[in-house]
Amino acid sequence: MGFDYFGERFTAACMRTGSSSFADFLTACAPELLPGASPARLSAGGLDASGQGLVLPHGTTIVAADFAGGVIMAGDRRSTAGNMIAKRDIEKVFRSDDYSCVGIAGVAGIGLELVRLFQLELEHYEKLEGRTLSLEGKANRLAAFVRGNLGGAMQGLVVVPLFAGYDDEAQRGRIFSYDVAGGRYEELRFHAIGSGSVFARGSLKKLHTDDMPAEDAITVCMQALYDAADDDSATGGPDLTRRIYPVVATVTADGFSRLTDEEVGTYAQAVVDERMRSPAGPTAPLRPAT
Repeated sequence: MGFDYFGERFTAACMRTGSSSFADFLTACAPELLPGASPARLSAGGLDASGQGLVLPHGTTIVAADFAGGVIMAGDRRSTAGNMIAKRDIEKVFRSDDYSCVGIAGVAGIGLELVRLFQLELEHYEKLEGRTLSLEGKANRLAAFVRGNLGGAMQGLVVVPLFAGYDDEAQRGRIFSYDVAGGRYEELRFHAIGSGSVFARGSLKKLHTDDMPAEDAITVCMQALYDAADDDSATGGPDLTRRIYPVVATVTADGFSRLTDEEVGTYAQAVVDERMRSPAGPTAPLRPAT
């Protein structure tokens, strides 16, 4: 028997408390809403039933790095569909809860759906349990969502997140990456995902230092995204004409904070000005400081 609530119809399963996992709740009540739950209309290789290739918007490069007070995540704003720019100002870095954030690379639609469900998962757990999950627990929950999309990933609908947050127990920022099967890996110091990640990681390796101030870490991530855009056509650099800048967020003991467009624009302008003088960007010192 169902229940009427403001004109909507809920089943008895919806009224039971059950598990503190929102994913388990959806599995019982509305499994079709889970990521990757309805890939049956696709055949292998990302083709539709007629055999035509699906040209879906893809998100590209996300970077993350730790600093003295926490962790930073930044993502470019471009999404591509084949060789076309699908959208110039898509957002790929999101607050997952007060002390963590998540970025996505891959099929944009499925990635956005995964993020929304992950946000609900953490909120649902907090409301039922009266406390937040540990950072390790959040990373594990996200792995389960990624693994749930494995069927879609095998058919070309790949989405891979990058997760970061502030660990109260360790009193530092931590970064986690994933593979398409839901494998979860902790990354030390910095990481990057997406089509431009190989170029971004090279830049991060060159410029990142341990316990650097937040302002320096933001600049390093902006430089890494610029290097990715310089060599990867799917990654968008800062668009000063349209005032479209990367999304940049920090997570510290004080919580999640997203930089305003004006703040990011200041960093972007400084990076572009430097590249006008030195197109290859800053270089790492050959000798350690004494």
